[in-house]
Amino acid sequence: MDSLFVNSLLEDLRNPDENVREQATRKLWRLWFQQKGIYGLEMIERSQKLLDAGESVEAEAILTELIHNQPDFAEAWNRRAFLYYTSSQYQKSLNDCEEVLKLNPVHFGALHGMGLCYLATGDYSQAIRCFQRALEIQPYSLINQRLILECTLRIS
Repeated sequence: MDSLFVNSLLEDLRNPDENVREQATRKLWRLWFQQKGIYGLEMIERSQKLLDAGESVEAEAILTELIHNQPDFAEAWNRRAFLYYTSSQYQKSLNDCEEVLKLNPVHFGALHGMGLCYLATGDYSQAIRCFQRALEIQPYSLINQRLILECTLRIS
């Protein structure tokens, strides 16, 4: 990925103009999904269709194969982390999110996902830390701001 372009998009996430932020967010997701070209994108899309159809075992198999073949494809790890989260396999999801962040330290989606896992397991302090890290990248994210407040109230 072109680091100057990515850095420009990351800077746009801090822009007060909501349209600029939304456009930058969409472009970053597109870059992340298309990092490995058509093959990687098609595999992710196929896994999502299976997941939507309730066939999570098959979706997991596709993502695991994709990760095996392209271990540096951060979005494949992220999609599998999402799959694990939706099936309440929080530790597996956290492990995959860690892999995403090793490959792409600014992946605000993985940070948000980690926060959701910690929230689901009642580790509100860790959840807050993850949502705060995501806010460092995406400071206007209302969902992360709300989740921090929710976790803070649960600790109080």
